[in-house]
Amino acid sequence: MRPRIGMARAFLVAVLGTIMSGCGDSEAPENPIVLGSVYNLTGSQAVLDVPSSNGSMLAASEINAKGGVLGRPLLLVPVIGNSVPETLTAGIEDLLAKNSSVVAFFGLSDTDMILAAAPVAASHDRVFLGSGATSPKLPEQVPQYLFLACFGDNVQAAAGAEWAYNGLGARKALVLVDPSKTYPQLLHGYFAERFEELGGTITATESIDPQADPLVLPPTGDVDLVFLSVETAEDAARVIPILRASGYAGPILGGDGYDAEATWANLPDISNVYFTTHAYLGADSQNPKVKAFLDAYAAAYPGQAPSAFAALGYDAVYLLAEALERAGQVAPAAVATGLSGLEDYKGVTGTISFQGNNRIPTKSVTILQIADAKQHFVAEVIPVSVPNP
Repeated sequence: MRPRIGMARAFLVAVLGTIMSGCGDSEAPENPIVLGSVYNLTGSQAVLDVPSSNGSMLAASEINAKGGVLGRPLLLVPVIGNSVPETLTAGIEDLLAKNSSVVAFFGLSDTDMILAAAPVAASHDRVFLGSGATSPKLPEQVPQYLFLACFGDNVQAAAGAEWAYNGLGARKALVLVDPSKTYPQLLHGYFAERFEELGGTITATESIDPQADPLVLPPTGDVDLVFLSVETAEDAARVIPILRASGYAGPILGGDGYDAEATWANLPDISNVYFTTHAYLGADSQNPKVKAFLDAYAAAYPGQAPSAFAALGYDAVYLLAEALERAGQVAPAAVATGLSGLEDYKGVTGTISFQGNNRIPTKSVTILQIADAKQHFVAEVIPVSVPNP
């Protein structure tokens, strides 16, 4: 089951109509601070981007209710994607051509999508704050203008490897990877590097196509763990039942793309599956920031449980607001100034710091388990050693 996208689409389209009709003019009554909100509301990325978009709108609403930023309201202007990179590229170019008041862009949950969007923003001297794309190579690929609100894949993969080795006692692992996407390629490489560094063995690395019909998997052999490196929870949900049917009953580990509880809600038989992600958002969380976010999200989106990507979108907007407050002015250059060196920002997804010239924040990694059609907290990990990007 995909998250409902009607509410997000309707809101964003309404906002677009407002800004294009004149709110971007400096003489407009409220003189808003305009941020470009870039999300795929349809296609394969919607399962990640719709919750993130919802979280971002919630944050903007809260900020505006408190008086805005530097006395001015935030206005989120959409670039609505369909999970096709070229759509995002054209959308950002079109928005900037029509409205030069956009101060910065944020959003997206995938590396390939970010690489279609952020270079365009950078060519217009605009910061792009990636809410959920986790490649640690991204800041080097878009110098100066690209920041991440999330940890890098090398961090989450290292955390997963250390937890699997020390927590599960895994010593032999099979890697199954979708080679058609950047995210699973990077993730499995970092996992294998750290797992072997610890003393573990990767028995084989096999390429799979989660969308293949029929989907045929290689034999697992005698392993303690399968590291299933795929793009989304929906991809994982196609592969895991086939793995189980083949006779493999051991633990399966993946990355933050699995974080979509709605996907697992209809699969009560799936268990012994774990993944690394950005935050635990269960009702039993003791984190006051998480509790407040859950209450606010439930009020804004009745019946929809937020994923960690919703929390990342929420944190991304608050980070941009904090950056402008720190810089003390509203201008594209002020965003990078305000984010650079920001320390100890308390977000829903953890305490966020951009130390030195690093445009990827230092953050902990949460490990969750899938069982009984729900996601359950297992551990919070700060890896001892992280592979280089």
